[in-house]
Amino acid sequence: MADSQHIPASPPSAIDIAALLQRLDAEQAEARKLVEPNKRALFAVLAPAGITRVTVTFDGGGDSGQIEAVDAFCGEETATLPNGEVTLSRRSYCSDDVEQVTLSVPEAIEDLCYALLGQEHGGWENSEGGYGEFVFDVTADTIELDMNIRIGTSEYHGHQW
Repeated sequence: MADSQHIPASPPSAIDIAALLQRLDAEQAEARKLVEPNKRALFAVLAPAGITRVTVTFDGGGDSGQIEAVDAFCGEETATLPNGEVTLSRRSYCSDDVEQVTLSVPEAIEDLCYALLGQEHGGWENSEGGYGEFVFDVTADTIELDMNIRIGTSEYHGHQW
């Protein structure tokens, strides 16, 4: 009986963890450069529509996460998001390329939130997950994230008689 198992000519090379971490740091630095221009593009559509603040709540766990609500305000009064479009820049997956995407205002808000969550709290939707709120303060020209990470714990008790 012939042995059908293939034996490689040489063992696989070791994974260079330091190089991978360096690459990840570089990718995150490049992604951070897109936050300010994307924020400016979004706020340039929100401000003329009289939107002063947008709140976005999210929740994740069990390996999935989602935006729960997007609420717009004009002062303290609720408002409707404008119908316009926003062109955002985003990094292509596993690439150094930056692509331009044109989205509706609600889609642009969600896209920016997901990008910021991935950038600052990658894996926020895994295991016990996390939840929180973004506040887009158009008047102050800021985006604030309040993040809560759920942590599961265990307590060990050993007994012997």
